[in-house]
Amino acid sequence: MRIRLRQLEVFAAVCRHGGIAAAAAHLPLSQSAASQALAELEAALDAPLFERAGRRLVLNERGRELLPRALALLEQAQALESQARTGALAGTVRLAASLTIGSYLLPPLLARLQARHPQLCVELAVVNTQGVIDAAARFAADAGFIEGPARHPELDIRPWRDDALAVIAAPGHPLARKRRLRPADLGACAWALREPGSGTREVFERAAQRAGFVPQAVLELGQSEAVRRAVAASELLGCLSYLALAEARTRGEIAILRAPFLDLRRKLYVVLHRRKFVSASLAAVLAVCKVPVTAPPR
Repeated sequence: MRIRLRQLEVFAAVCRHGGIAAAAAHLPLSQSAASQALAELEAALDAPLFERAGRRLVLNERGRELLPRALALLEQAQALESQARTGALAGTVRLAASLTIGSYLLPPLLARLQARHPQLCVELAVVNTQGVIDAAARFAADAGFIEGPARHPELDIRPWRDDALAVIAAPGHPLARKRRLRPADLGACAWALREPGSGTREVFERAAQRAGFVPQAVLELGQSEAVRRAVAASELLGCLSYLALAEARTRGEIAILRAPFLDLRRKLYVVLHRRKFVSASLAAVLAVCKVPVTAPPR
């Protein structure tokens, strides 16, 4: 057999980190050893796997076809090694989640999983919805979780659980004392909102459009906590998931406005690449999140 696991490991690392130098530092290997391993793999396959543009390496069609198979082989080899040595789940599972999910939903679930499987490592990247889609599409994340629907030809994006947003204001805001709000009341106010590309922002703007007003976004912030703090300290309104508001409501820092004309219900979604190999470790992560996936035999 001319293909070795080390060659596939270097190939996967180059795909994940975008270049030979970064891949070599991650493994760790010398840059020359990583370059040689990649060259040997391309020679064994009798085809280049990347388009070379200066120091940048971009996967070509052959490389894109190989990547999920290489990752599957590496994950199976890692599982065989760890289970033969310890009989326990081990290795690393990489997740990407949008902000509300990554900050409020996943941490307690992953902590519970780690208590059961102490040798299993889970890396969680918290980015916006588009960042999750991009990470899953290029296999930088084994699975992703997003706030709102999305489409991608290579991804399986399925409903996961329900969520809802709330319109918020500082407790002393005039609208917090008003019993019956109208769309015009919200349209006349300035807003602190999540950044474009955020699932929370998209759900809110669609609901506002259906209700007949356009929110005046004067602050665009990349974190729910930043939105909440800005609202609590000003006359701005905001819109966040109830998941991000529990502690602030208990402390009396924000008020939730009654706006029944806004449909702020939404689904949260799980994202998997259609060609992603679901290892026993990834299956355990998905199981604790109550995502139905058949695990491979152990």
